[in-house]
Amino acid sequence: MHIAKKFDLLLDTYRRPDGRSWTGQEIDEATGGIVTRSYITNLRKGRIENPGYEKLRAIAKAMNFPPALWFEDRADSLTKMRIESAKRPYNIAERTNQLFDIVQNAKAGRPYSNPEIVRMSLGELTEENLQEIRSGQLTNLSVNQLLALADAFGVHPDYFLDTEAKPTLLNGSALQILQDETVRAIAHRSLQLTERERQIILGIVRQFEHTHELGNDHFRSGNQLEN
Repeated sequence: MHIAKKFDLLLDTYRRPDGRSWTGQEIDEATGGIVTRSYITNLRKGRIENPGYEKLRAIAKAMNFPPALWFEDRADSLTKMRIESAKRPYNIAERTNQLFDIVQNAKAGRPYSNPEIVRMSLGELTEENLQEIRSGQLTNLSVNQLLALADAFGVHPDYFLDTEAKPTLLNGSALQILQDETVRAIAHRSLQLTERERQIILGIVRQFEHTHELGNDHFRSGNQLEN
């Protein structure tokens, strides 16, 4: 879903206490000028396709919705019960460095290096970007940068956005899947597709699975006849 449409849904779902939808001027004032009225106008008109993380977080805080909703694919998730935000105990730099400490490069048997994560980001991050993120100099990541960083380590974007508790990593099998370069590339590129297009790809994968199952059944039947 385009960021402008997502913002319109958020504006319609998370209204002011009096029931009115937020105006650009009100968001400007509520964010202390971090997100200006003109920025809101450009965001709603689709002129800003890849907004910065700090802008998204400031809007979420002002309108009182979980920042993770910016990354939800399904529109119906925006109508769920509001979740009250607590103080976030870890910033992006600390969470990123935590991933470097925890997540292992299975092939090398050691933690990932900066160049490896940059390569797995598929062009969304540079080594300079990553070093600035880890040192806390870069906190205003774009949506694509945040998704690429999460994909490279095999964690959900919520890892960087959850405000209530120390987030958990994906399970071991999921990490193994995302450590495959081809699978990771397919997953990352699919983020840009519509839900229908992703369903088409999933259907193709299932057809391959079915073909392999038939092949395995035929192989097993042949062995039984020989025995």
